[in-house]
Amino acid sequence: MSKLLSKIQIRDIEFRNKIFVSPMCQYSSNDGMPNDWHLVHLGSRAVGGAGLVMTEATAVSPEGRISPADLGIWSDEQAESLKRITDFVKAQGAVVGIQLAHAGRKASTMVPWIGDGELPPEEKPWQTLAPSAVPFNSNYPKPKEMTKNDIDLVIHQFRDAARRSLKAGFQVIEIHMAHGYLLHEFLSPISNRRLDQYGGDLKNRVRFPLEVVAAVREVWPEKLPLFVRISATDWIEGGWDLLQSVELAKELVKLGVDLIDCSSGGIAPGVKIPVAHGYQVHFSDFIKRNAGVMTGAVGMITSAVQAENILVTGQADAVFLGREFLRDPYFPLHAAEVLGDDVQYPVQYLRARGR
Repeated sequence: MSKLLSKIQIRDIEFRNKIFVSPMCQYSSNDGMPNDWHLVHLGSRAVGGAGLVMTEATAVSPEGRISPADLGIWSDEQAESLKRITDFVKAQGAVVGIQLAHAGRKASTMVPWIGDGELPPEEKPWQTLAPSAVPFNSNYPKPKEMTKNDIDLVIHQFRDAARRSLKAGFQVIEIHMAHGYLLHEFLSPISNRRLDQYGGDLKNRVRFPLEVVAAVREVWPEKLPLFVRISATDWIEGGWDLLQSVELAKELVKLGVDLIDCSSGGIAPGVKIPVAHGYQVHFSDFIKRNAGVMTGAVGMITSAVQAENILVTGQADAVFLGREFLRDPYFPLHAAEVLGDDVQYPVQYLRARGR
């Protein structure tokens, strides 16, 4: 059996393989509620053999949505509706995870295929939050600099979202600390201009994100895995970087985080990123070796051979696929054929096995 298709255990959860579905925003919810689109989108990746099926960035509050069409888990009604999806995903043999998120200063924006930037008045924009009152871009809303009460409220919202995630049947939580959203905004000197205990040096900038993780781990059962997605670098001189990511990862491990999902970028517009196949894999490798933590590699991983090589060379413990899963929901089944592995097809699809 290949490394890619071999099982992996994290805490009490066994994943049938190391091919994980990356969180991908669908912008298809009404008032944060999941619907048939989410069931089919996530369910088809479970049918296709993924080891972990992760929801899109799921807002812990209405103000934490990127757009009005984001998925949410700030209400019991949303959690109950998600149960239908988690039940189906698990019935197909996959582990089901949820990414908890707050968009911060990148909230209250338009659905990407409709437009860009701040919501127009008729779309009922809301006040955004950030470490400092600095907008992401000239066409984004100006955020409110968060008070200590605001910070405490968001920590409470993440804690409540974790409780609801458990009731909804999720087996993994990933906390979104990447791509220029709220927790990343506190980490990066580019967006965090504060002079209090939440800004300035590294110890202060990581304080709020670590408080969120501690609150989630407090209510998330010890037997269940906790992941964190980070932007390992801002790709900007003087911004958040790989060495700071290692120090953050060490602190996350102390709080009970099991795996760091290593992405990058998103803190500022117009940044030149050297995008290429596997361009972020060295981040997962460096953090894994220097922080003593399991890591996931993500970013332009598009073939079974490439993914297998990442794992064989020890650069990561799992691979997260995004766009490739959009192109091919059955990537794991096809990867097994390429790598010569024997995997279980859904019984309904057995007639299509082989050539």
